[in-house]
Amino acid sequence: MGKVRTALVIGGGIAGPVTALALRRAGIEATVFESHPVAATDGVGAMLSLAPNGIDALRAVGADAAVEAVGQPVPGVVMADGGGNRLAEFHGFPGLPATRAMARADLFRALADHASAEGVQLMYGKRFVTAHQSPDAVTATFADGSTATADILVGADGIRSTVRTLIDPHAPGPEYGGVLSFGGYATGSGVEAEPGSMYFAFGRTFIGYWALPDGRIAWFAGLPGAEPRTSAEVARVPAAQWLDTLRELYAGHTPGRSLLAHTAPDDLIAVGPMERMPSVPHWHRGRMVLVGDAAHAPSSSSGQGASLAAESAVELARCLRDLPTPEAAFTAYEALRRPRVEMIGDDAAAKNKAKAGHAGGKPAFPTPERMFAPVHRHHIEWDEPVKD
Repeated sequence: MGKVRTALVIGGGIAGPVTALALRRAGIEATVFESHPVAATDGVGAMLSLAPNGIDALRAVGADAAVEAVGQPVPGVVMADGGGNRLAEFHGFPGLPATRAMARADLFRALADHASAEGVQLMYGKRFVTAHQSPDAVTATFADGSTATADILVGADGIRSTVRTLIDPHAPGPEYGGVLSFGGYATGSGVEAEPGSMYFAFGRTFIGYWALPDGRIAWFAGLPGAEPRTSAEVARVPAAQWLDTLRELYAGHTPGRSLLAHTAPDDLIAVGPMERMPSVPHWHRGRMVLVGDAAHAPSSSSGQGASLAAESAVELARCLRDLPTPEAAFTAYEALRRPRVEMIGDDAAAKNKAKAGHAGGKPAFPTPERMFAPVHRHHIEWDEPVKD
C-alpha cells in the first residue's frame, strides 16, 4: 500500500462533504456519492446544534463561515425543572465560538454548497451497493450499475451504514434509546426564553427549547416507549394524534404543556426513534474506513453528533496526509478518536435513560466547566504532524 491520492466518500449528509473538504486540503482528491437525488435532501431530519468544537473543526477546512451563516447562535444553556424553575445556567466559554442551532437540511445544503464551491464533486442518486478491494485500489458498485475506483473508500453513510457491514459483517447496528423524538414550533405560547439560550427542562419527561428570531419557540421532546418504532411507522401516525399523546404526557410540565398546546399539527416534526451506535469493534479493513455516525453515532442527547463527525473527518485527513499507508493512517485515526467518541456516547446513553424515565431521582447538574469544557474546548491542530 502506498500513499493515498484519491478517495471515494460514500454519503453526502454531514460527514461526507466535511471529509471530502478535509481530504482535499490534505492533497487527496475525493468524490462524494449520495444515494438521494439532490432535491430529496431538502427537509431531511429535524433540528440540531453544532457545538463550539464542531465549528472549530469546520474552521480547519474553511467551512465554519458557511455553516455559521445558516445557524442561530445559542451560546447559553439553562437547566430547569418541570415547574420552570432554573437549576443551573451557563453562558459559554470566552474565546470559543457560540453553539449554532439550525435545521439539519440547512446544514446539509450549506456543507454541500461549500464543498462544491471548493471543487469537490458530489454525485447524487448514487446508492452504494458493495465494494471490491484489490492490493492497489478499491472499487465501489452502485445500484445503477456504475462503478468508481480510488485508493481508499470512506464510509460516511450514517447510522445504518452499508460500508460498516462490508468492513465487518458481524458489526452491531444502532440501538434504541427508549424514547421517540419529536420537535416542533410553538406560536404564542407565553413561554419565556431569552434570545441566545437553549433551555433544558426535566420533569416527568424532558423538553428542550429556544426562541427563534421570528418570535416562535422551537422545541424538541421525547416520548418514552419500551417498544421501538421505525421512522416510517412514526410518520404514519397523524400529527394531531401524536400531539394529543404528547400533551397528555406533558400535562404537568409547565413549559412543555404550554409549548405543546400552542403547536399546530402542521408544525410538529415526528423524528422517530432516538438511537445510538454501541461500540463498533472494527472501524476499518484494508482500504475501507468509517467516519461520522457510521462509526460513532452518540444519539441526539449528546448534542454532539454533527460536531464529532466533523472532528473525525479532520483527524482522518490529517492521518492520511502524514502516514505512509492507509493501514497506518486508519489505525492512528481510530486511536485518536475512539476514546473521545465513546466517552461522549456513553454519557448520551445515560441521558437517554433519564429522558425515558429510567434514571431515578432528579437529574444532577455538574458545574458548566465539568459539563461542557472537555467537549467544547477540544481543538485539532491541523498543522501538527501525526506520528505513527
